Amino acid sequence: MQLPGEFLDSLIGVKGFEKEAFEKVHATGEQVTSIRINSSKPVTKLANQLINQLTKIPWSEFGYYLKQRPSFTFDPLFHAGCYYVQEASSMFLEQALKQTVDLSRPLKVLDLCAAPGGKSTLIQSLISGESLLVSNEVIRSRANILKSNIIKWGCNNVVVTNNDPRDFLQLENYFDVIVVDAPCSGSGLFRRDEDAMEEWSPDNVALCSQRQQRILADVWPALKKNGVLIYSTCSYSKEEDEEILDWMVGELSIVNCQLSIDPLWGITETQSDCGAYGYRCWPDKVKGEGFFLACFKKTGGEESSVFKTKNKKEVVNKKEMTVLENWVKNAGQQFIKHETTVYAWPGHLVTAYNFLLNHLRVIYSGTIIGELMRDKLVPDHALAMSELVKEGINGTELNFEQAIEYLKKKELKMDKKNMGWQLVTYKGQNLGWANVLPNRINNYYPKELRILKDN
Repeated sequence: MQLPGEFLDSLIGVKGFEKEAFEKVHATGEQVTSIRINSSKPVTKLANQLINQLTKIPWSEFGYYLKQRPSFTFDPLFHAGCYYVQEASSMFLEQALKQTVDLSRPLKVLDLCAAPGGKSTLIQSLISGESLLVSNEVIRSRANILKSNIIKWGCNNVVVTNNDPRDFLQLENYFDVIVVDAPCSGSGLFRRDEDAMEEWSPDNVALCSQRQQRILADVWPALKKNGVLIYSTCSYSKEEDEEILDWMVGELSIVNCQLSIDPLWGITETQSDCGAYGYRCWPDKVKGEGFFLACFKKTGGEESSVFKTKNKKEVVNKKEMTVLENWVKNAGQQFIKHETTVYAWPGHLVTAYNFLLNHLRVIYSGTIIGELMRDKLVPDHALAMSELVKEGINGTELNFEQAIEYLKKKELKMDKKNMGWQLVTYKGQNLGWANVLPNRINNYYPKELRILKDN
């Protein structure tokens, strides 16, 4: 890999940059693969088996390095949401949250630039069940990918939105935490994506810096007084990192937060011209890609605001509830309808969900339970992925070959010992639904998620 000379020259003087070591690690072509285990799935036995074979990422409780990159497409446990394939350096967000926020209390958190969902699923794993996560993506196609990953993760205290940062101006003083993993020039990803290297230029860096300032300025009013802002990029450029910190300190009512890092991690602590601390991962010092992060606390604004909800969603009636009770654990949930679609919302978040539906472009909230059709429920894939599915529902355990055929949405060949709806599982993990009829088996795996290539 031949790194652009203009790019290398731009890094001279940046703390931690060692040109020879930096070029050498890019020249090796080494690919670092890491995953983060989903602690909310019943994967304890599987996790223990994995841990014996893997190396732990030191700054992440559930993050692990793989010795080599497998074909995740053909691992049913990946499709079951048992783990997320996430870049190791970006998991440093976990330390930023743990060291600046009281994660035990109910929080309202915004992940502003969330697709494809690595940071959102990480945040959701860290916050309490009483907390709310708004996972936002401005590009609609990417927002749909984000939605799919949130569903796979199996959580229901998340609202997925498709809004521009300026839309959050109407949520003044609403969030306790805002995470901005800002769009950037992408130099930290050169080892993984050579297209990023071809697109790099000083002009693109300058353009990204201006866009980052606009994004931060637009979303800033939505953060409460004493709320925490976490800013990150996958760029090495000072214009997108330290100079953005200087801009924030100069323009916003804000104080920088210094983190405690273990020297053995290899993460470089830097300071901007105004003295703000940031943390940069260099690939010759850290087993991961390029990443930069900094934390701030808001000193202006108000600690809370009064938010009124005008329109409330329709709640299912008693007759419909008798149908749902055969499928769902309903403790602490409120079931609402949109036409024939039923959603489960955490009872303590109903007011917040209604408020967000009235002010943002919400594309997913809580957990879709399914469609009510003539006093019967057609269960949704999201229910199978969630923790809400009722125990005792008929299930069929598949072997590896059957699981792959199911995930390809092919015709299933399995035992018909039970008729009707079945939870399809692999190694005890839910993959989705099938409906067993006398003359055939209908595969209900979502068409848009199916495996398209051959093993």
